[in-house]
Amino acid sequence: MAAGILGEKVGMTRIFIKNGESIPVTVILAGPCQVIQQKNIEKDGYNAIQLGFKSINKKKVSKPLVGHFNQYKIEPLKRVREFRVDDLSKYSSGTEIKVDIFKEGERVDVVGISKGKGFAGGIKRHNFSGGPKTHGQKEYYRSVGSIGATDAARVFKGQKLPGHMGVDRVKMKNLEVIKIDIERNLILIKGSVPGTKGTMLIINKTI
Repeated sequence: MAAGILGEKVGMTRIFIKNGESIPVTVILAGPCQVIQQKNIEKDGYNAIQLGFKSINKKKVSKPLVGHFNQYKIEPLKRVREFRVDDLSKYSSGTEIKVDIFKEGERVDVVGISKGKGFAGGIKRHNFSGGPKTHGQKEYYRSVGSIGATDAARVFKGQKLPGHMGVDRVKMKNLEVIKIDIERNLILIKGSVPGTKGTMLIINKTI
């Protein structure tokens, strides 16, 4: 079956295992996802399936996407992503991919957009140590300090400076699946994953 699925972050909680240990888990609403389109090596240069997740009002979808969904006789879906597969024969338009493709104890990679933090200084954004705070020092405890050669008369690309923090694509690898709830399409993953409640997540089996 497919190596991945689309989901939505519900929130965090904790569960207790048999020995009484408390484990923090992230609850994810994973699927069901519908196969929209197949892509093959002959036509597209690679094998993949296009999955859609979560129904949406037709009025909120762009006309080109509406046409795409109509072509494959699929109702409009909010999220659409591609997943590489080896064998396309198992899939056709309308096939449902559910959370049961994963098993408890399995390892997964989760991709999401991290929380936005707004404008942040060097200490918060890049973990700078800050300036000295002893007597006689001027008040530049949280400033960036020297940022490179003066002869260049410019700031080098990639220099770590204050600026916008968060809203980045983050991939967390090798996370453990603690529990699967097939009836409610829920997957409980140990620890935290990127994003706020409602963030779309891509969940893949760890290679």
